[in-house]
Amino acid sequence: MSNELLIDQATYLEAGIHIGTKIKTPGMKKFIYKVREDGLYLLDLNTIDQKIKNAAKFLAQYEPGEIVVTASRIYAIASASKFAEIIKAKMLSGRVVPGIFTNPHREDFMEPGILLLSDTRNERQAVKEASKTNIPIVALCDTDNWIKYVDLVIPCNNKGRRSLALIYYLLAREFLKEKGLIKSNEEFNYKVSDFEAKVEMKAK
Repeated sequence: MSNELLIDQATYLEAGIHIGTKIKTPGMKKFIYKVREDGLYLLDLNTIDQKIKNAAKFLAQYEPGEIVVTASRIYAIASASKFAEIIKAKMLSGRVVPGIFTNPHREDFMEPGILLLSDTRNERQAVKEASKTNIPIVALCDTDNWIKYVDLVIPCNNKGRRSLALIYYLLAREFLKEKGLIKSNEEFNYKVSDFEAKVEMKAK
């Protein structure tokens, strides 16, 4: 199975892409394959890999200018911004302002074809707005995320710096391949580290 993965299993494991939280929401239950001794839920690697492939295919059905990416945490902002820059999507960093997708009188009003969220909890305003206007949502969801209104879930560790960098790296690469802009992984001239936040946040 490992030779079918988007990247080797060791890279996935080193990035901690599968390490969840100690909280499990009903919607995320099906993506969890076991609980560690310390109480952390672990997500299924093959499912994560497949969902990244599916998300890239789904996003590639849209023009880059129709895709809006949101990120609210420092690590996610760095990774998501690099993704948006590479595929030429629109990026919303920090707080999503009420009315940005629903109030045409706002100066910053936009009508996305699709949304890519980094965290449904921190970006719940985006979820709320999208649900009112029927905008499809692809979202990175950890074991503690609610997935109501999300059309395609990418189960993953959406809090870790290395995990976020790897996810957005793979999404960017697969998106460009789906669009026919590159033909192979070798043509993707970026490294995972290019997507990584350069700041280290202290654990609280």
